[in-house]
Amino acid sequence: MNKKVIVLEDEENIRNFVVINLNRSGYETVEFGLGEPVVEYVRNHDDAAIAILDVMLPDVGGFEVCRRIRGLGSRIGIIMLTAMGQEADRVNGFMTGADDYVVKPFSVAELVARVDALYRRLNGQSFQAEPEVLVSGEFTLNLRSRELSKNGRTIDITQVEFLIISTFLKNVGKALSRDEIMRLVWGESYQGDPKIVDVNMRRLRVKIEDDAAQPKHIMTIWGYGYRWEA
Repeated sequence: MNKKVIVLEDEENIRNFVVINLNRSGYETVEFGLGEPVVEYVRNHDDAAIAILDVMLPDVGGFEVCRRIRGLGSRIGIIMLTAMGQEADRVNGFMTGADDYVVKPFSVAELVARVDALYRRLNGQSFQAEPEVLVSGEFTLNLRSRELSKNGRTIDITQVEFLIISTFLKNVGKALSRDEIMRLVWGESYQGDPKIVDVNMRRLRVKIEDDAAQPKHIMTIWGYGYRWEA
């Protein structure tokens, strides 16, 4: 996977600081100060692994940029960068398709560490010793192309959603705690908001269940975690 990172930040001094440190860490960067050009870039290019999106922008807000990127079917890793730290804002970011969330003021070392962790999650899993396809009931997950289908119909999923589904399909019927899901999907060193698990489950239910309010596949185990049922 290409180590290119999109940096969307309208404050030039912050953007430059982030870019310099990402470059020092071995990442190639492409910079933007407005949201619309980022959507167009993703529409016309498939060479970036991760996008860092500032929320407060002069034209299109970062949440809307994230939503439009996911609307294009892009599986690029997305980290939201914002001065807003309230829980509702974090949930909003995750529900629009973000994979992680960093609140300003932030340590650039922390941001680079989050980029490294997300890059490893998206790029680090090897399926060479495993079956190429996992099947559970009406669902088929191709581990090579990272495509999910239900009764032959393709479902658009992000890279992190792919990791969640693959974890479920390797553990059908097994109760997985929230901590275990975080470790398997986000990695041992992940220090982000634990609510990311619940929000991603809500988002996945909307995509895969016939009725997200009455799930038949992603089952909640209250006070513990989740279980996949075929």
